[in-house]
Amino acid sequence: MKEEFEKMASAGKLERQHIEALVRLTESGFCMHRSWGFGRIKTVDTVFARFTIDFPNKAGHTMDLTFAAQSLKPIAKEHILARKAADLETLRQMAATHHLELVKLVLNSFGGKATADQIHDLLVPDVIRDDWRKWWDAAKRELKKDGHFQVPLKKTEPVVYQAKEVSLQERLLEEFRAAKGLKARVAVAGEVLKNAHDLADKQAAANEIISALNAEIPSYQRTQPAVALEAIFVRDDIREMAGLPTGEGQLEAQAIWSQDLRLGPLMEALPAVKHRRALESFKAANPEHWPEALRNSLNSISAKLSREFAGLLIHEGKIEQLKETLARLISQHTASSELLLWLAKDRNDSFADVLGPEVFRAMLTAMERDQFHERRSNRLRDFILDDQDLLVELIGSADLEVIKDLTRALQLSPSFDDMDKRSLLARIIKSYPAIQSLISGEQSQKESNLVVSWESLERRKNEYHELVEKKIPANSKEIALARSYGDLRENHEYKAAKEMQKLLMRRKGELEVQLVRARGTDFASPRTDVVSIGTRVNATDLATNQEEHFTVLGAWDSRGLSARRDRPCPG
Repeated sequence: MKEEFEKMASAGKLERQHIEALVRLTESGFCMHRSWGFGRIKTVDTVFARFTIDFPNKAGHTMDLTFAAQSLKPIAKEHILARKAADLETLRQMAATHHLELVKLVLNSFGGKATADQIHDLLVPDVIRDDWRKWWDAAKRELKKDGHFQVPLKKTEPVVYQAKEVSLQERLLEEFRAAKGLKARVAVAGEVLKNAHDLADKQAAANEIISALNAEIPSYQRTQPAVALEAIFVRDDIREMAGLPTGEGQLEAQAIWSQDLRLGPLMEALPAVKHRRALESFKAANPEHWPEALRNSLNSISAKLSREFAGLLIHEGKIEQLKETLARLISQHTASSELLLWLAKDRNDSFADVLGPEVFRAMLTAMERDQFHERRSNRLRDFILDDQDLLVELIGSADLEVIKDLTRALQLSPSFDDMDKRSLLARIIKSYPAIQSLISGEQSQKESNLVVSWESLERRKNEYHELVEKKIPANSKEIALARSYGDLRENHEYKAAKEMQKLLMRRKGELEVQLVRARGTDFASPRTDVVSIGTRVNATDLATNQEEHFTVLGAWDSRGLSARRDRPCPG
């Protein structure tokens, strides 16, 4: 093609300065445009001096040769983009069987390095059509073992290919030496642990790392105790990995906990995967006072950390003390939104005697307090809105007046907008139709005309109070006790208690609807011009001339009247 371009230059169709660029473009057959992206050169027209190029969104696009020489960059045939265009199936086979070869191809296409996101964008979905995360995890394991690749700890840093082979142990130790600060060194030491099986000399690597950590940990003991504690943990793991004895005079975890520290902030500064180990370490260092310290910190930590604190307390048989602390914070309306978020997320029958209407009231208070202090945490509010069962479960054991009171508090709460309030109120109404009138401000004629005697009304009220104050709480305790017996799939006591709970809650709902409609009366001074409540009616069967007497009573007064001669007729 060079001769053709030179002829065109001699004929004045092309400037000679563009010949070399056009030759490179035609020889590669692929190009890159800053706006249109990757392109494949399909034809070269020397008569009209133009290329025909397929761009992703401009197939068959024609371009003047002079403009092409100035605006296009040639792409080598071994570039990943060119290989995708020319031989995609081979790349897919390479992805399935030769991870390193494919990653090397990508890196070499971009000067020897590329980030994980860049590699993803180049391979998905054309080359890798299945689970990228699974593929990349497998590829990274191979990359770390191979001596030609540097895999960074941070996702935003590039994976690097180097022609000179460096052993995994040498590379990790070099990264450890170059790491600035104890936190960075702990991260590299963690990588050493992950790749322990592929180290050539574990003891040599361990000795160097342990020595460096021991020299640096004391300077962080007071200024950054969480970093020092994490370094102690990884140091001990490195020592165990290499089978080395405990060093004399080195700083131990107990020295960190012996300082006058606030447990909550220190734990929050640790990675989540270290929380349980740190708590076990704290427990060992404070065998007598650890339960109290954990309970005292519950109200100042995140929901995730609350789960860890509560889990340890429960595992060590301190659940009653935990529930006592929760009940106190809830009743005083001082429980934090994070603590209440944990309780809502992890609620179960073990906390049946804590979970109740006061928890929801405490939630409203906590959210309003967060707004006042500008904490701007909406996690608890969002969870209340997302969990369709939470609100109904919390108010399930409350009597009707308490539910009405909570409904009013919800309506007045600044923590929810009007649409969210309507959504929450709809959930309450669905389970407790009796409060419909409170929300809508209306009451149907049917609901206002349920007339009963004072005696029957009192009986229903007594039944309701016994249900709410005795039977439902007793059932909650039975559920918690049955749950402690073990496997719920074969736990017949638990299943029976849960079935009874459904019956009790159904009856509670029925009584609430009835009581809100009921109007007591003593049947005094009934109307005599029409048949109404309290009226005695005399009727004669015209066929037999036999008289019968009826008394129109209240809705609940048809039973227990067999001693009366007349036939009761419920109104």
